[in-house]
Amino acid sequence: MKRSFRRSPMLTAGVVLASLSLALTACGGTTTTESEGGSAAAPAGEGKLQALKDKGSITVAIAGEAPYSYEENGEATGATIALAKKIFGDMGIAEVNTVLVDWNGLIPGLTAGRSDAVSAGMSILPDRCANADFADPEIMYTTTLMVQKGNPKGLTDLDSVKAKIDAGEKIKLAVLAGGIEAGYAKALDLDVQSVPDAQTGMDTVDNGRADAFAMTAISLNFMAEQNPDANVETTDAFVQEIDGVPQIGAGSTVFAQGDDELREAYNEGLAKITESEESYLEVVGEYGFTAENLPPKDLTTEELCKGAPAK
Repeated sequence: MKRSFRRSPMLTAGVVLASLSLALTACGGTTTTESEGGSAAAPAGEGKLQALKDKGSITVAIAGEAPYSYEENGEATGATIALAKKIFGDMGIAEVNTVLVDWNGLIPGLTAGRSDAVSAGMSILPDRCANADFADPEIMYTTTLMVQKGNPKGLTDLDSVKAKIDAGEKIKLAVLAGGIEAGYAKALDLDVQSVPDAQTGMDTVDNGRADAFAMTAISLNFMAEQNPDANVETTDAFVQEIDGVPQIGAGSTVFAQGDDELREAYNEGLAKITESEESYLEVVGEYGFTAENLPPKDLTTEELCKGAPAK
């Protein structure tokens, strides 16, 4: 059966919804939407890992982007949720609870103590590293454009968007607010329309308010597959170049600064999963991830936080 990720107009607009609370499986948890005030997280810093073990649960923030982390019938699912359940479960933290947050609110919510970690396949970038601490790389990804069926504008990548605009053609490009593609567009001096989530981006192309929506290839390909009635398709995946440097992205789970013990414990569990293609795909393969998404062993978060392009 096809999965549908179409949301209500309220969620598409990024408006806070009424809280949901659903019991999940034994190694699951609950899914809620972020509300103002209060704290879902354990106190930050030394002792947090033990506090979470004693509590038996952890709260991670998600942004509703399939197939990384999203809701299906009120239950959190996706590749990064599978990683979180496996890794935290092996630590002795049985429940992974989730809170749904707009993309731009993920790190601010983490630093404010409304979650214990961010599980959203977030790209490791220097400006983000300045405000939070990333685990080791867990996902590699490329970019694609979602366009209307038949690709009427003949777009292939962001360079083609720029070339057509420079030639005088009017091209409307949508990007996820705060997403890495927004940075690519800025570096290329492209005017964009920002959308709060992936679903809105797809809808914007579907109804003709944008000619293309740029985002990670695995997400847009997954969405196009699961929404065959939408008037959209995706271009071939590409690696965007900025000033001659390939911008291959790497994403991971994010922790608050000072939660070193928790992050290091997570890295230990992650290393067991990324040790081989077999162990990696055993956890994330069902969500459309392949061996191409497995980070190379010599890629480090430290170099990515310094702005070094992923190998």
